[in-house]
Amino acid sequence: MDNRKLYNRIAVLREERNISRKELAVQIGVNFQTIGYLEREDYNPSLDLAFRISEVFELPVEMIFSTEPLKPLSQQLLENQQLLGNKKRLGE
Repeated sequence: MDNRKLYNRIAVLREERNISRKELAVQIGVNFQTIGYLEREDYNPSLDLAFRISEVFELPVEMIFSTEPLKPLSQQLLENQQLLGNKKRLGE
């Protein structure tokens, strides 16, 4: 069975938090080159590694990794706000 490609937001999250590849690598216990492979989507992380990354960024795994191309975070947040607004208007 072929591995599915995983898309991720690691580079964006690192930039937002001003964390270097090396700093992130130290925090999750891998070589800094592994971070580059992950960011370029050349390598899919193990489940354990995905959870360690999510813990560093304090986000759920599904906000960082996806089997579908990820929308920009700003677009996703806007869509979530619109969805919540629609639910409030409908009394849900």
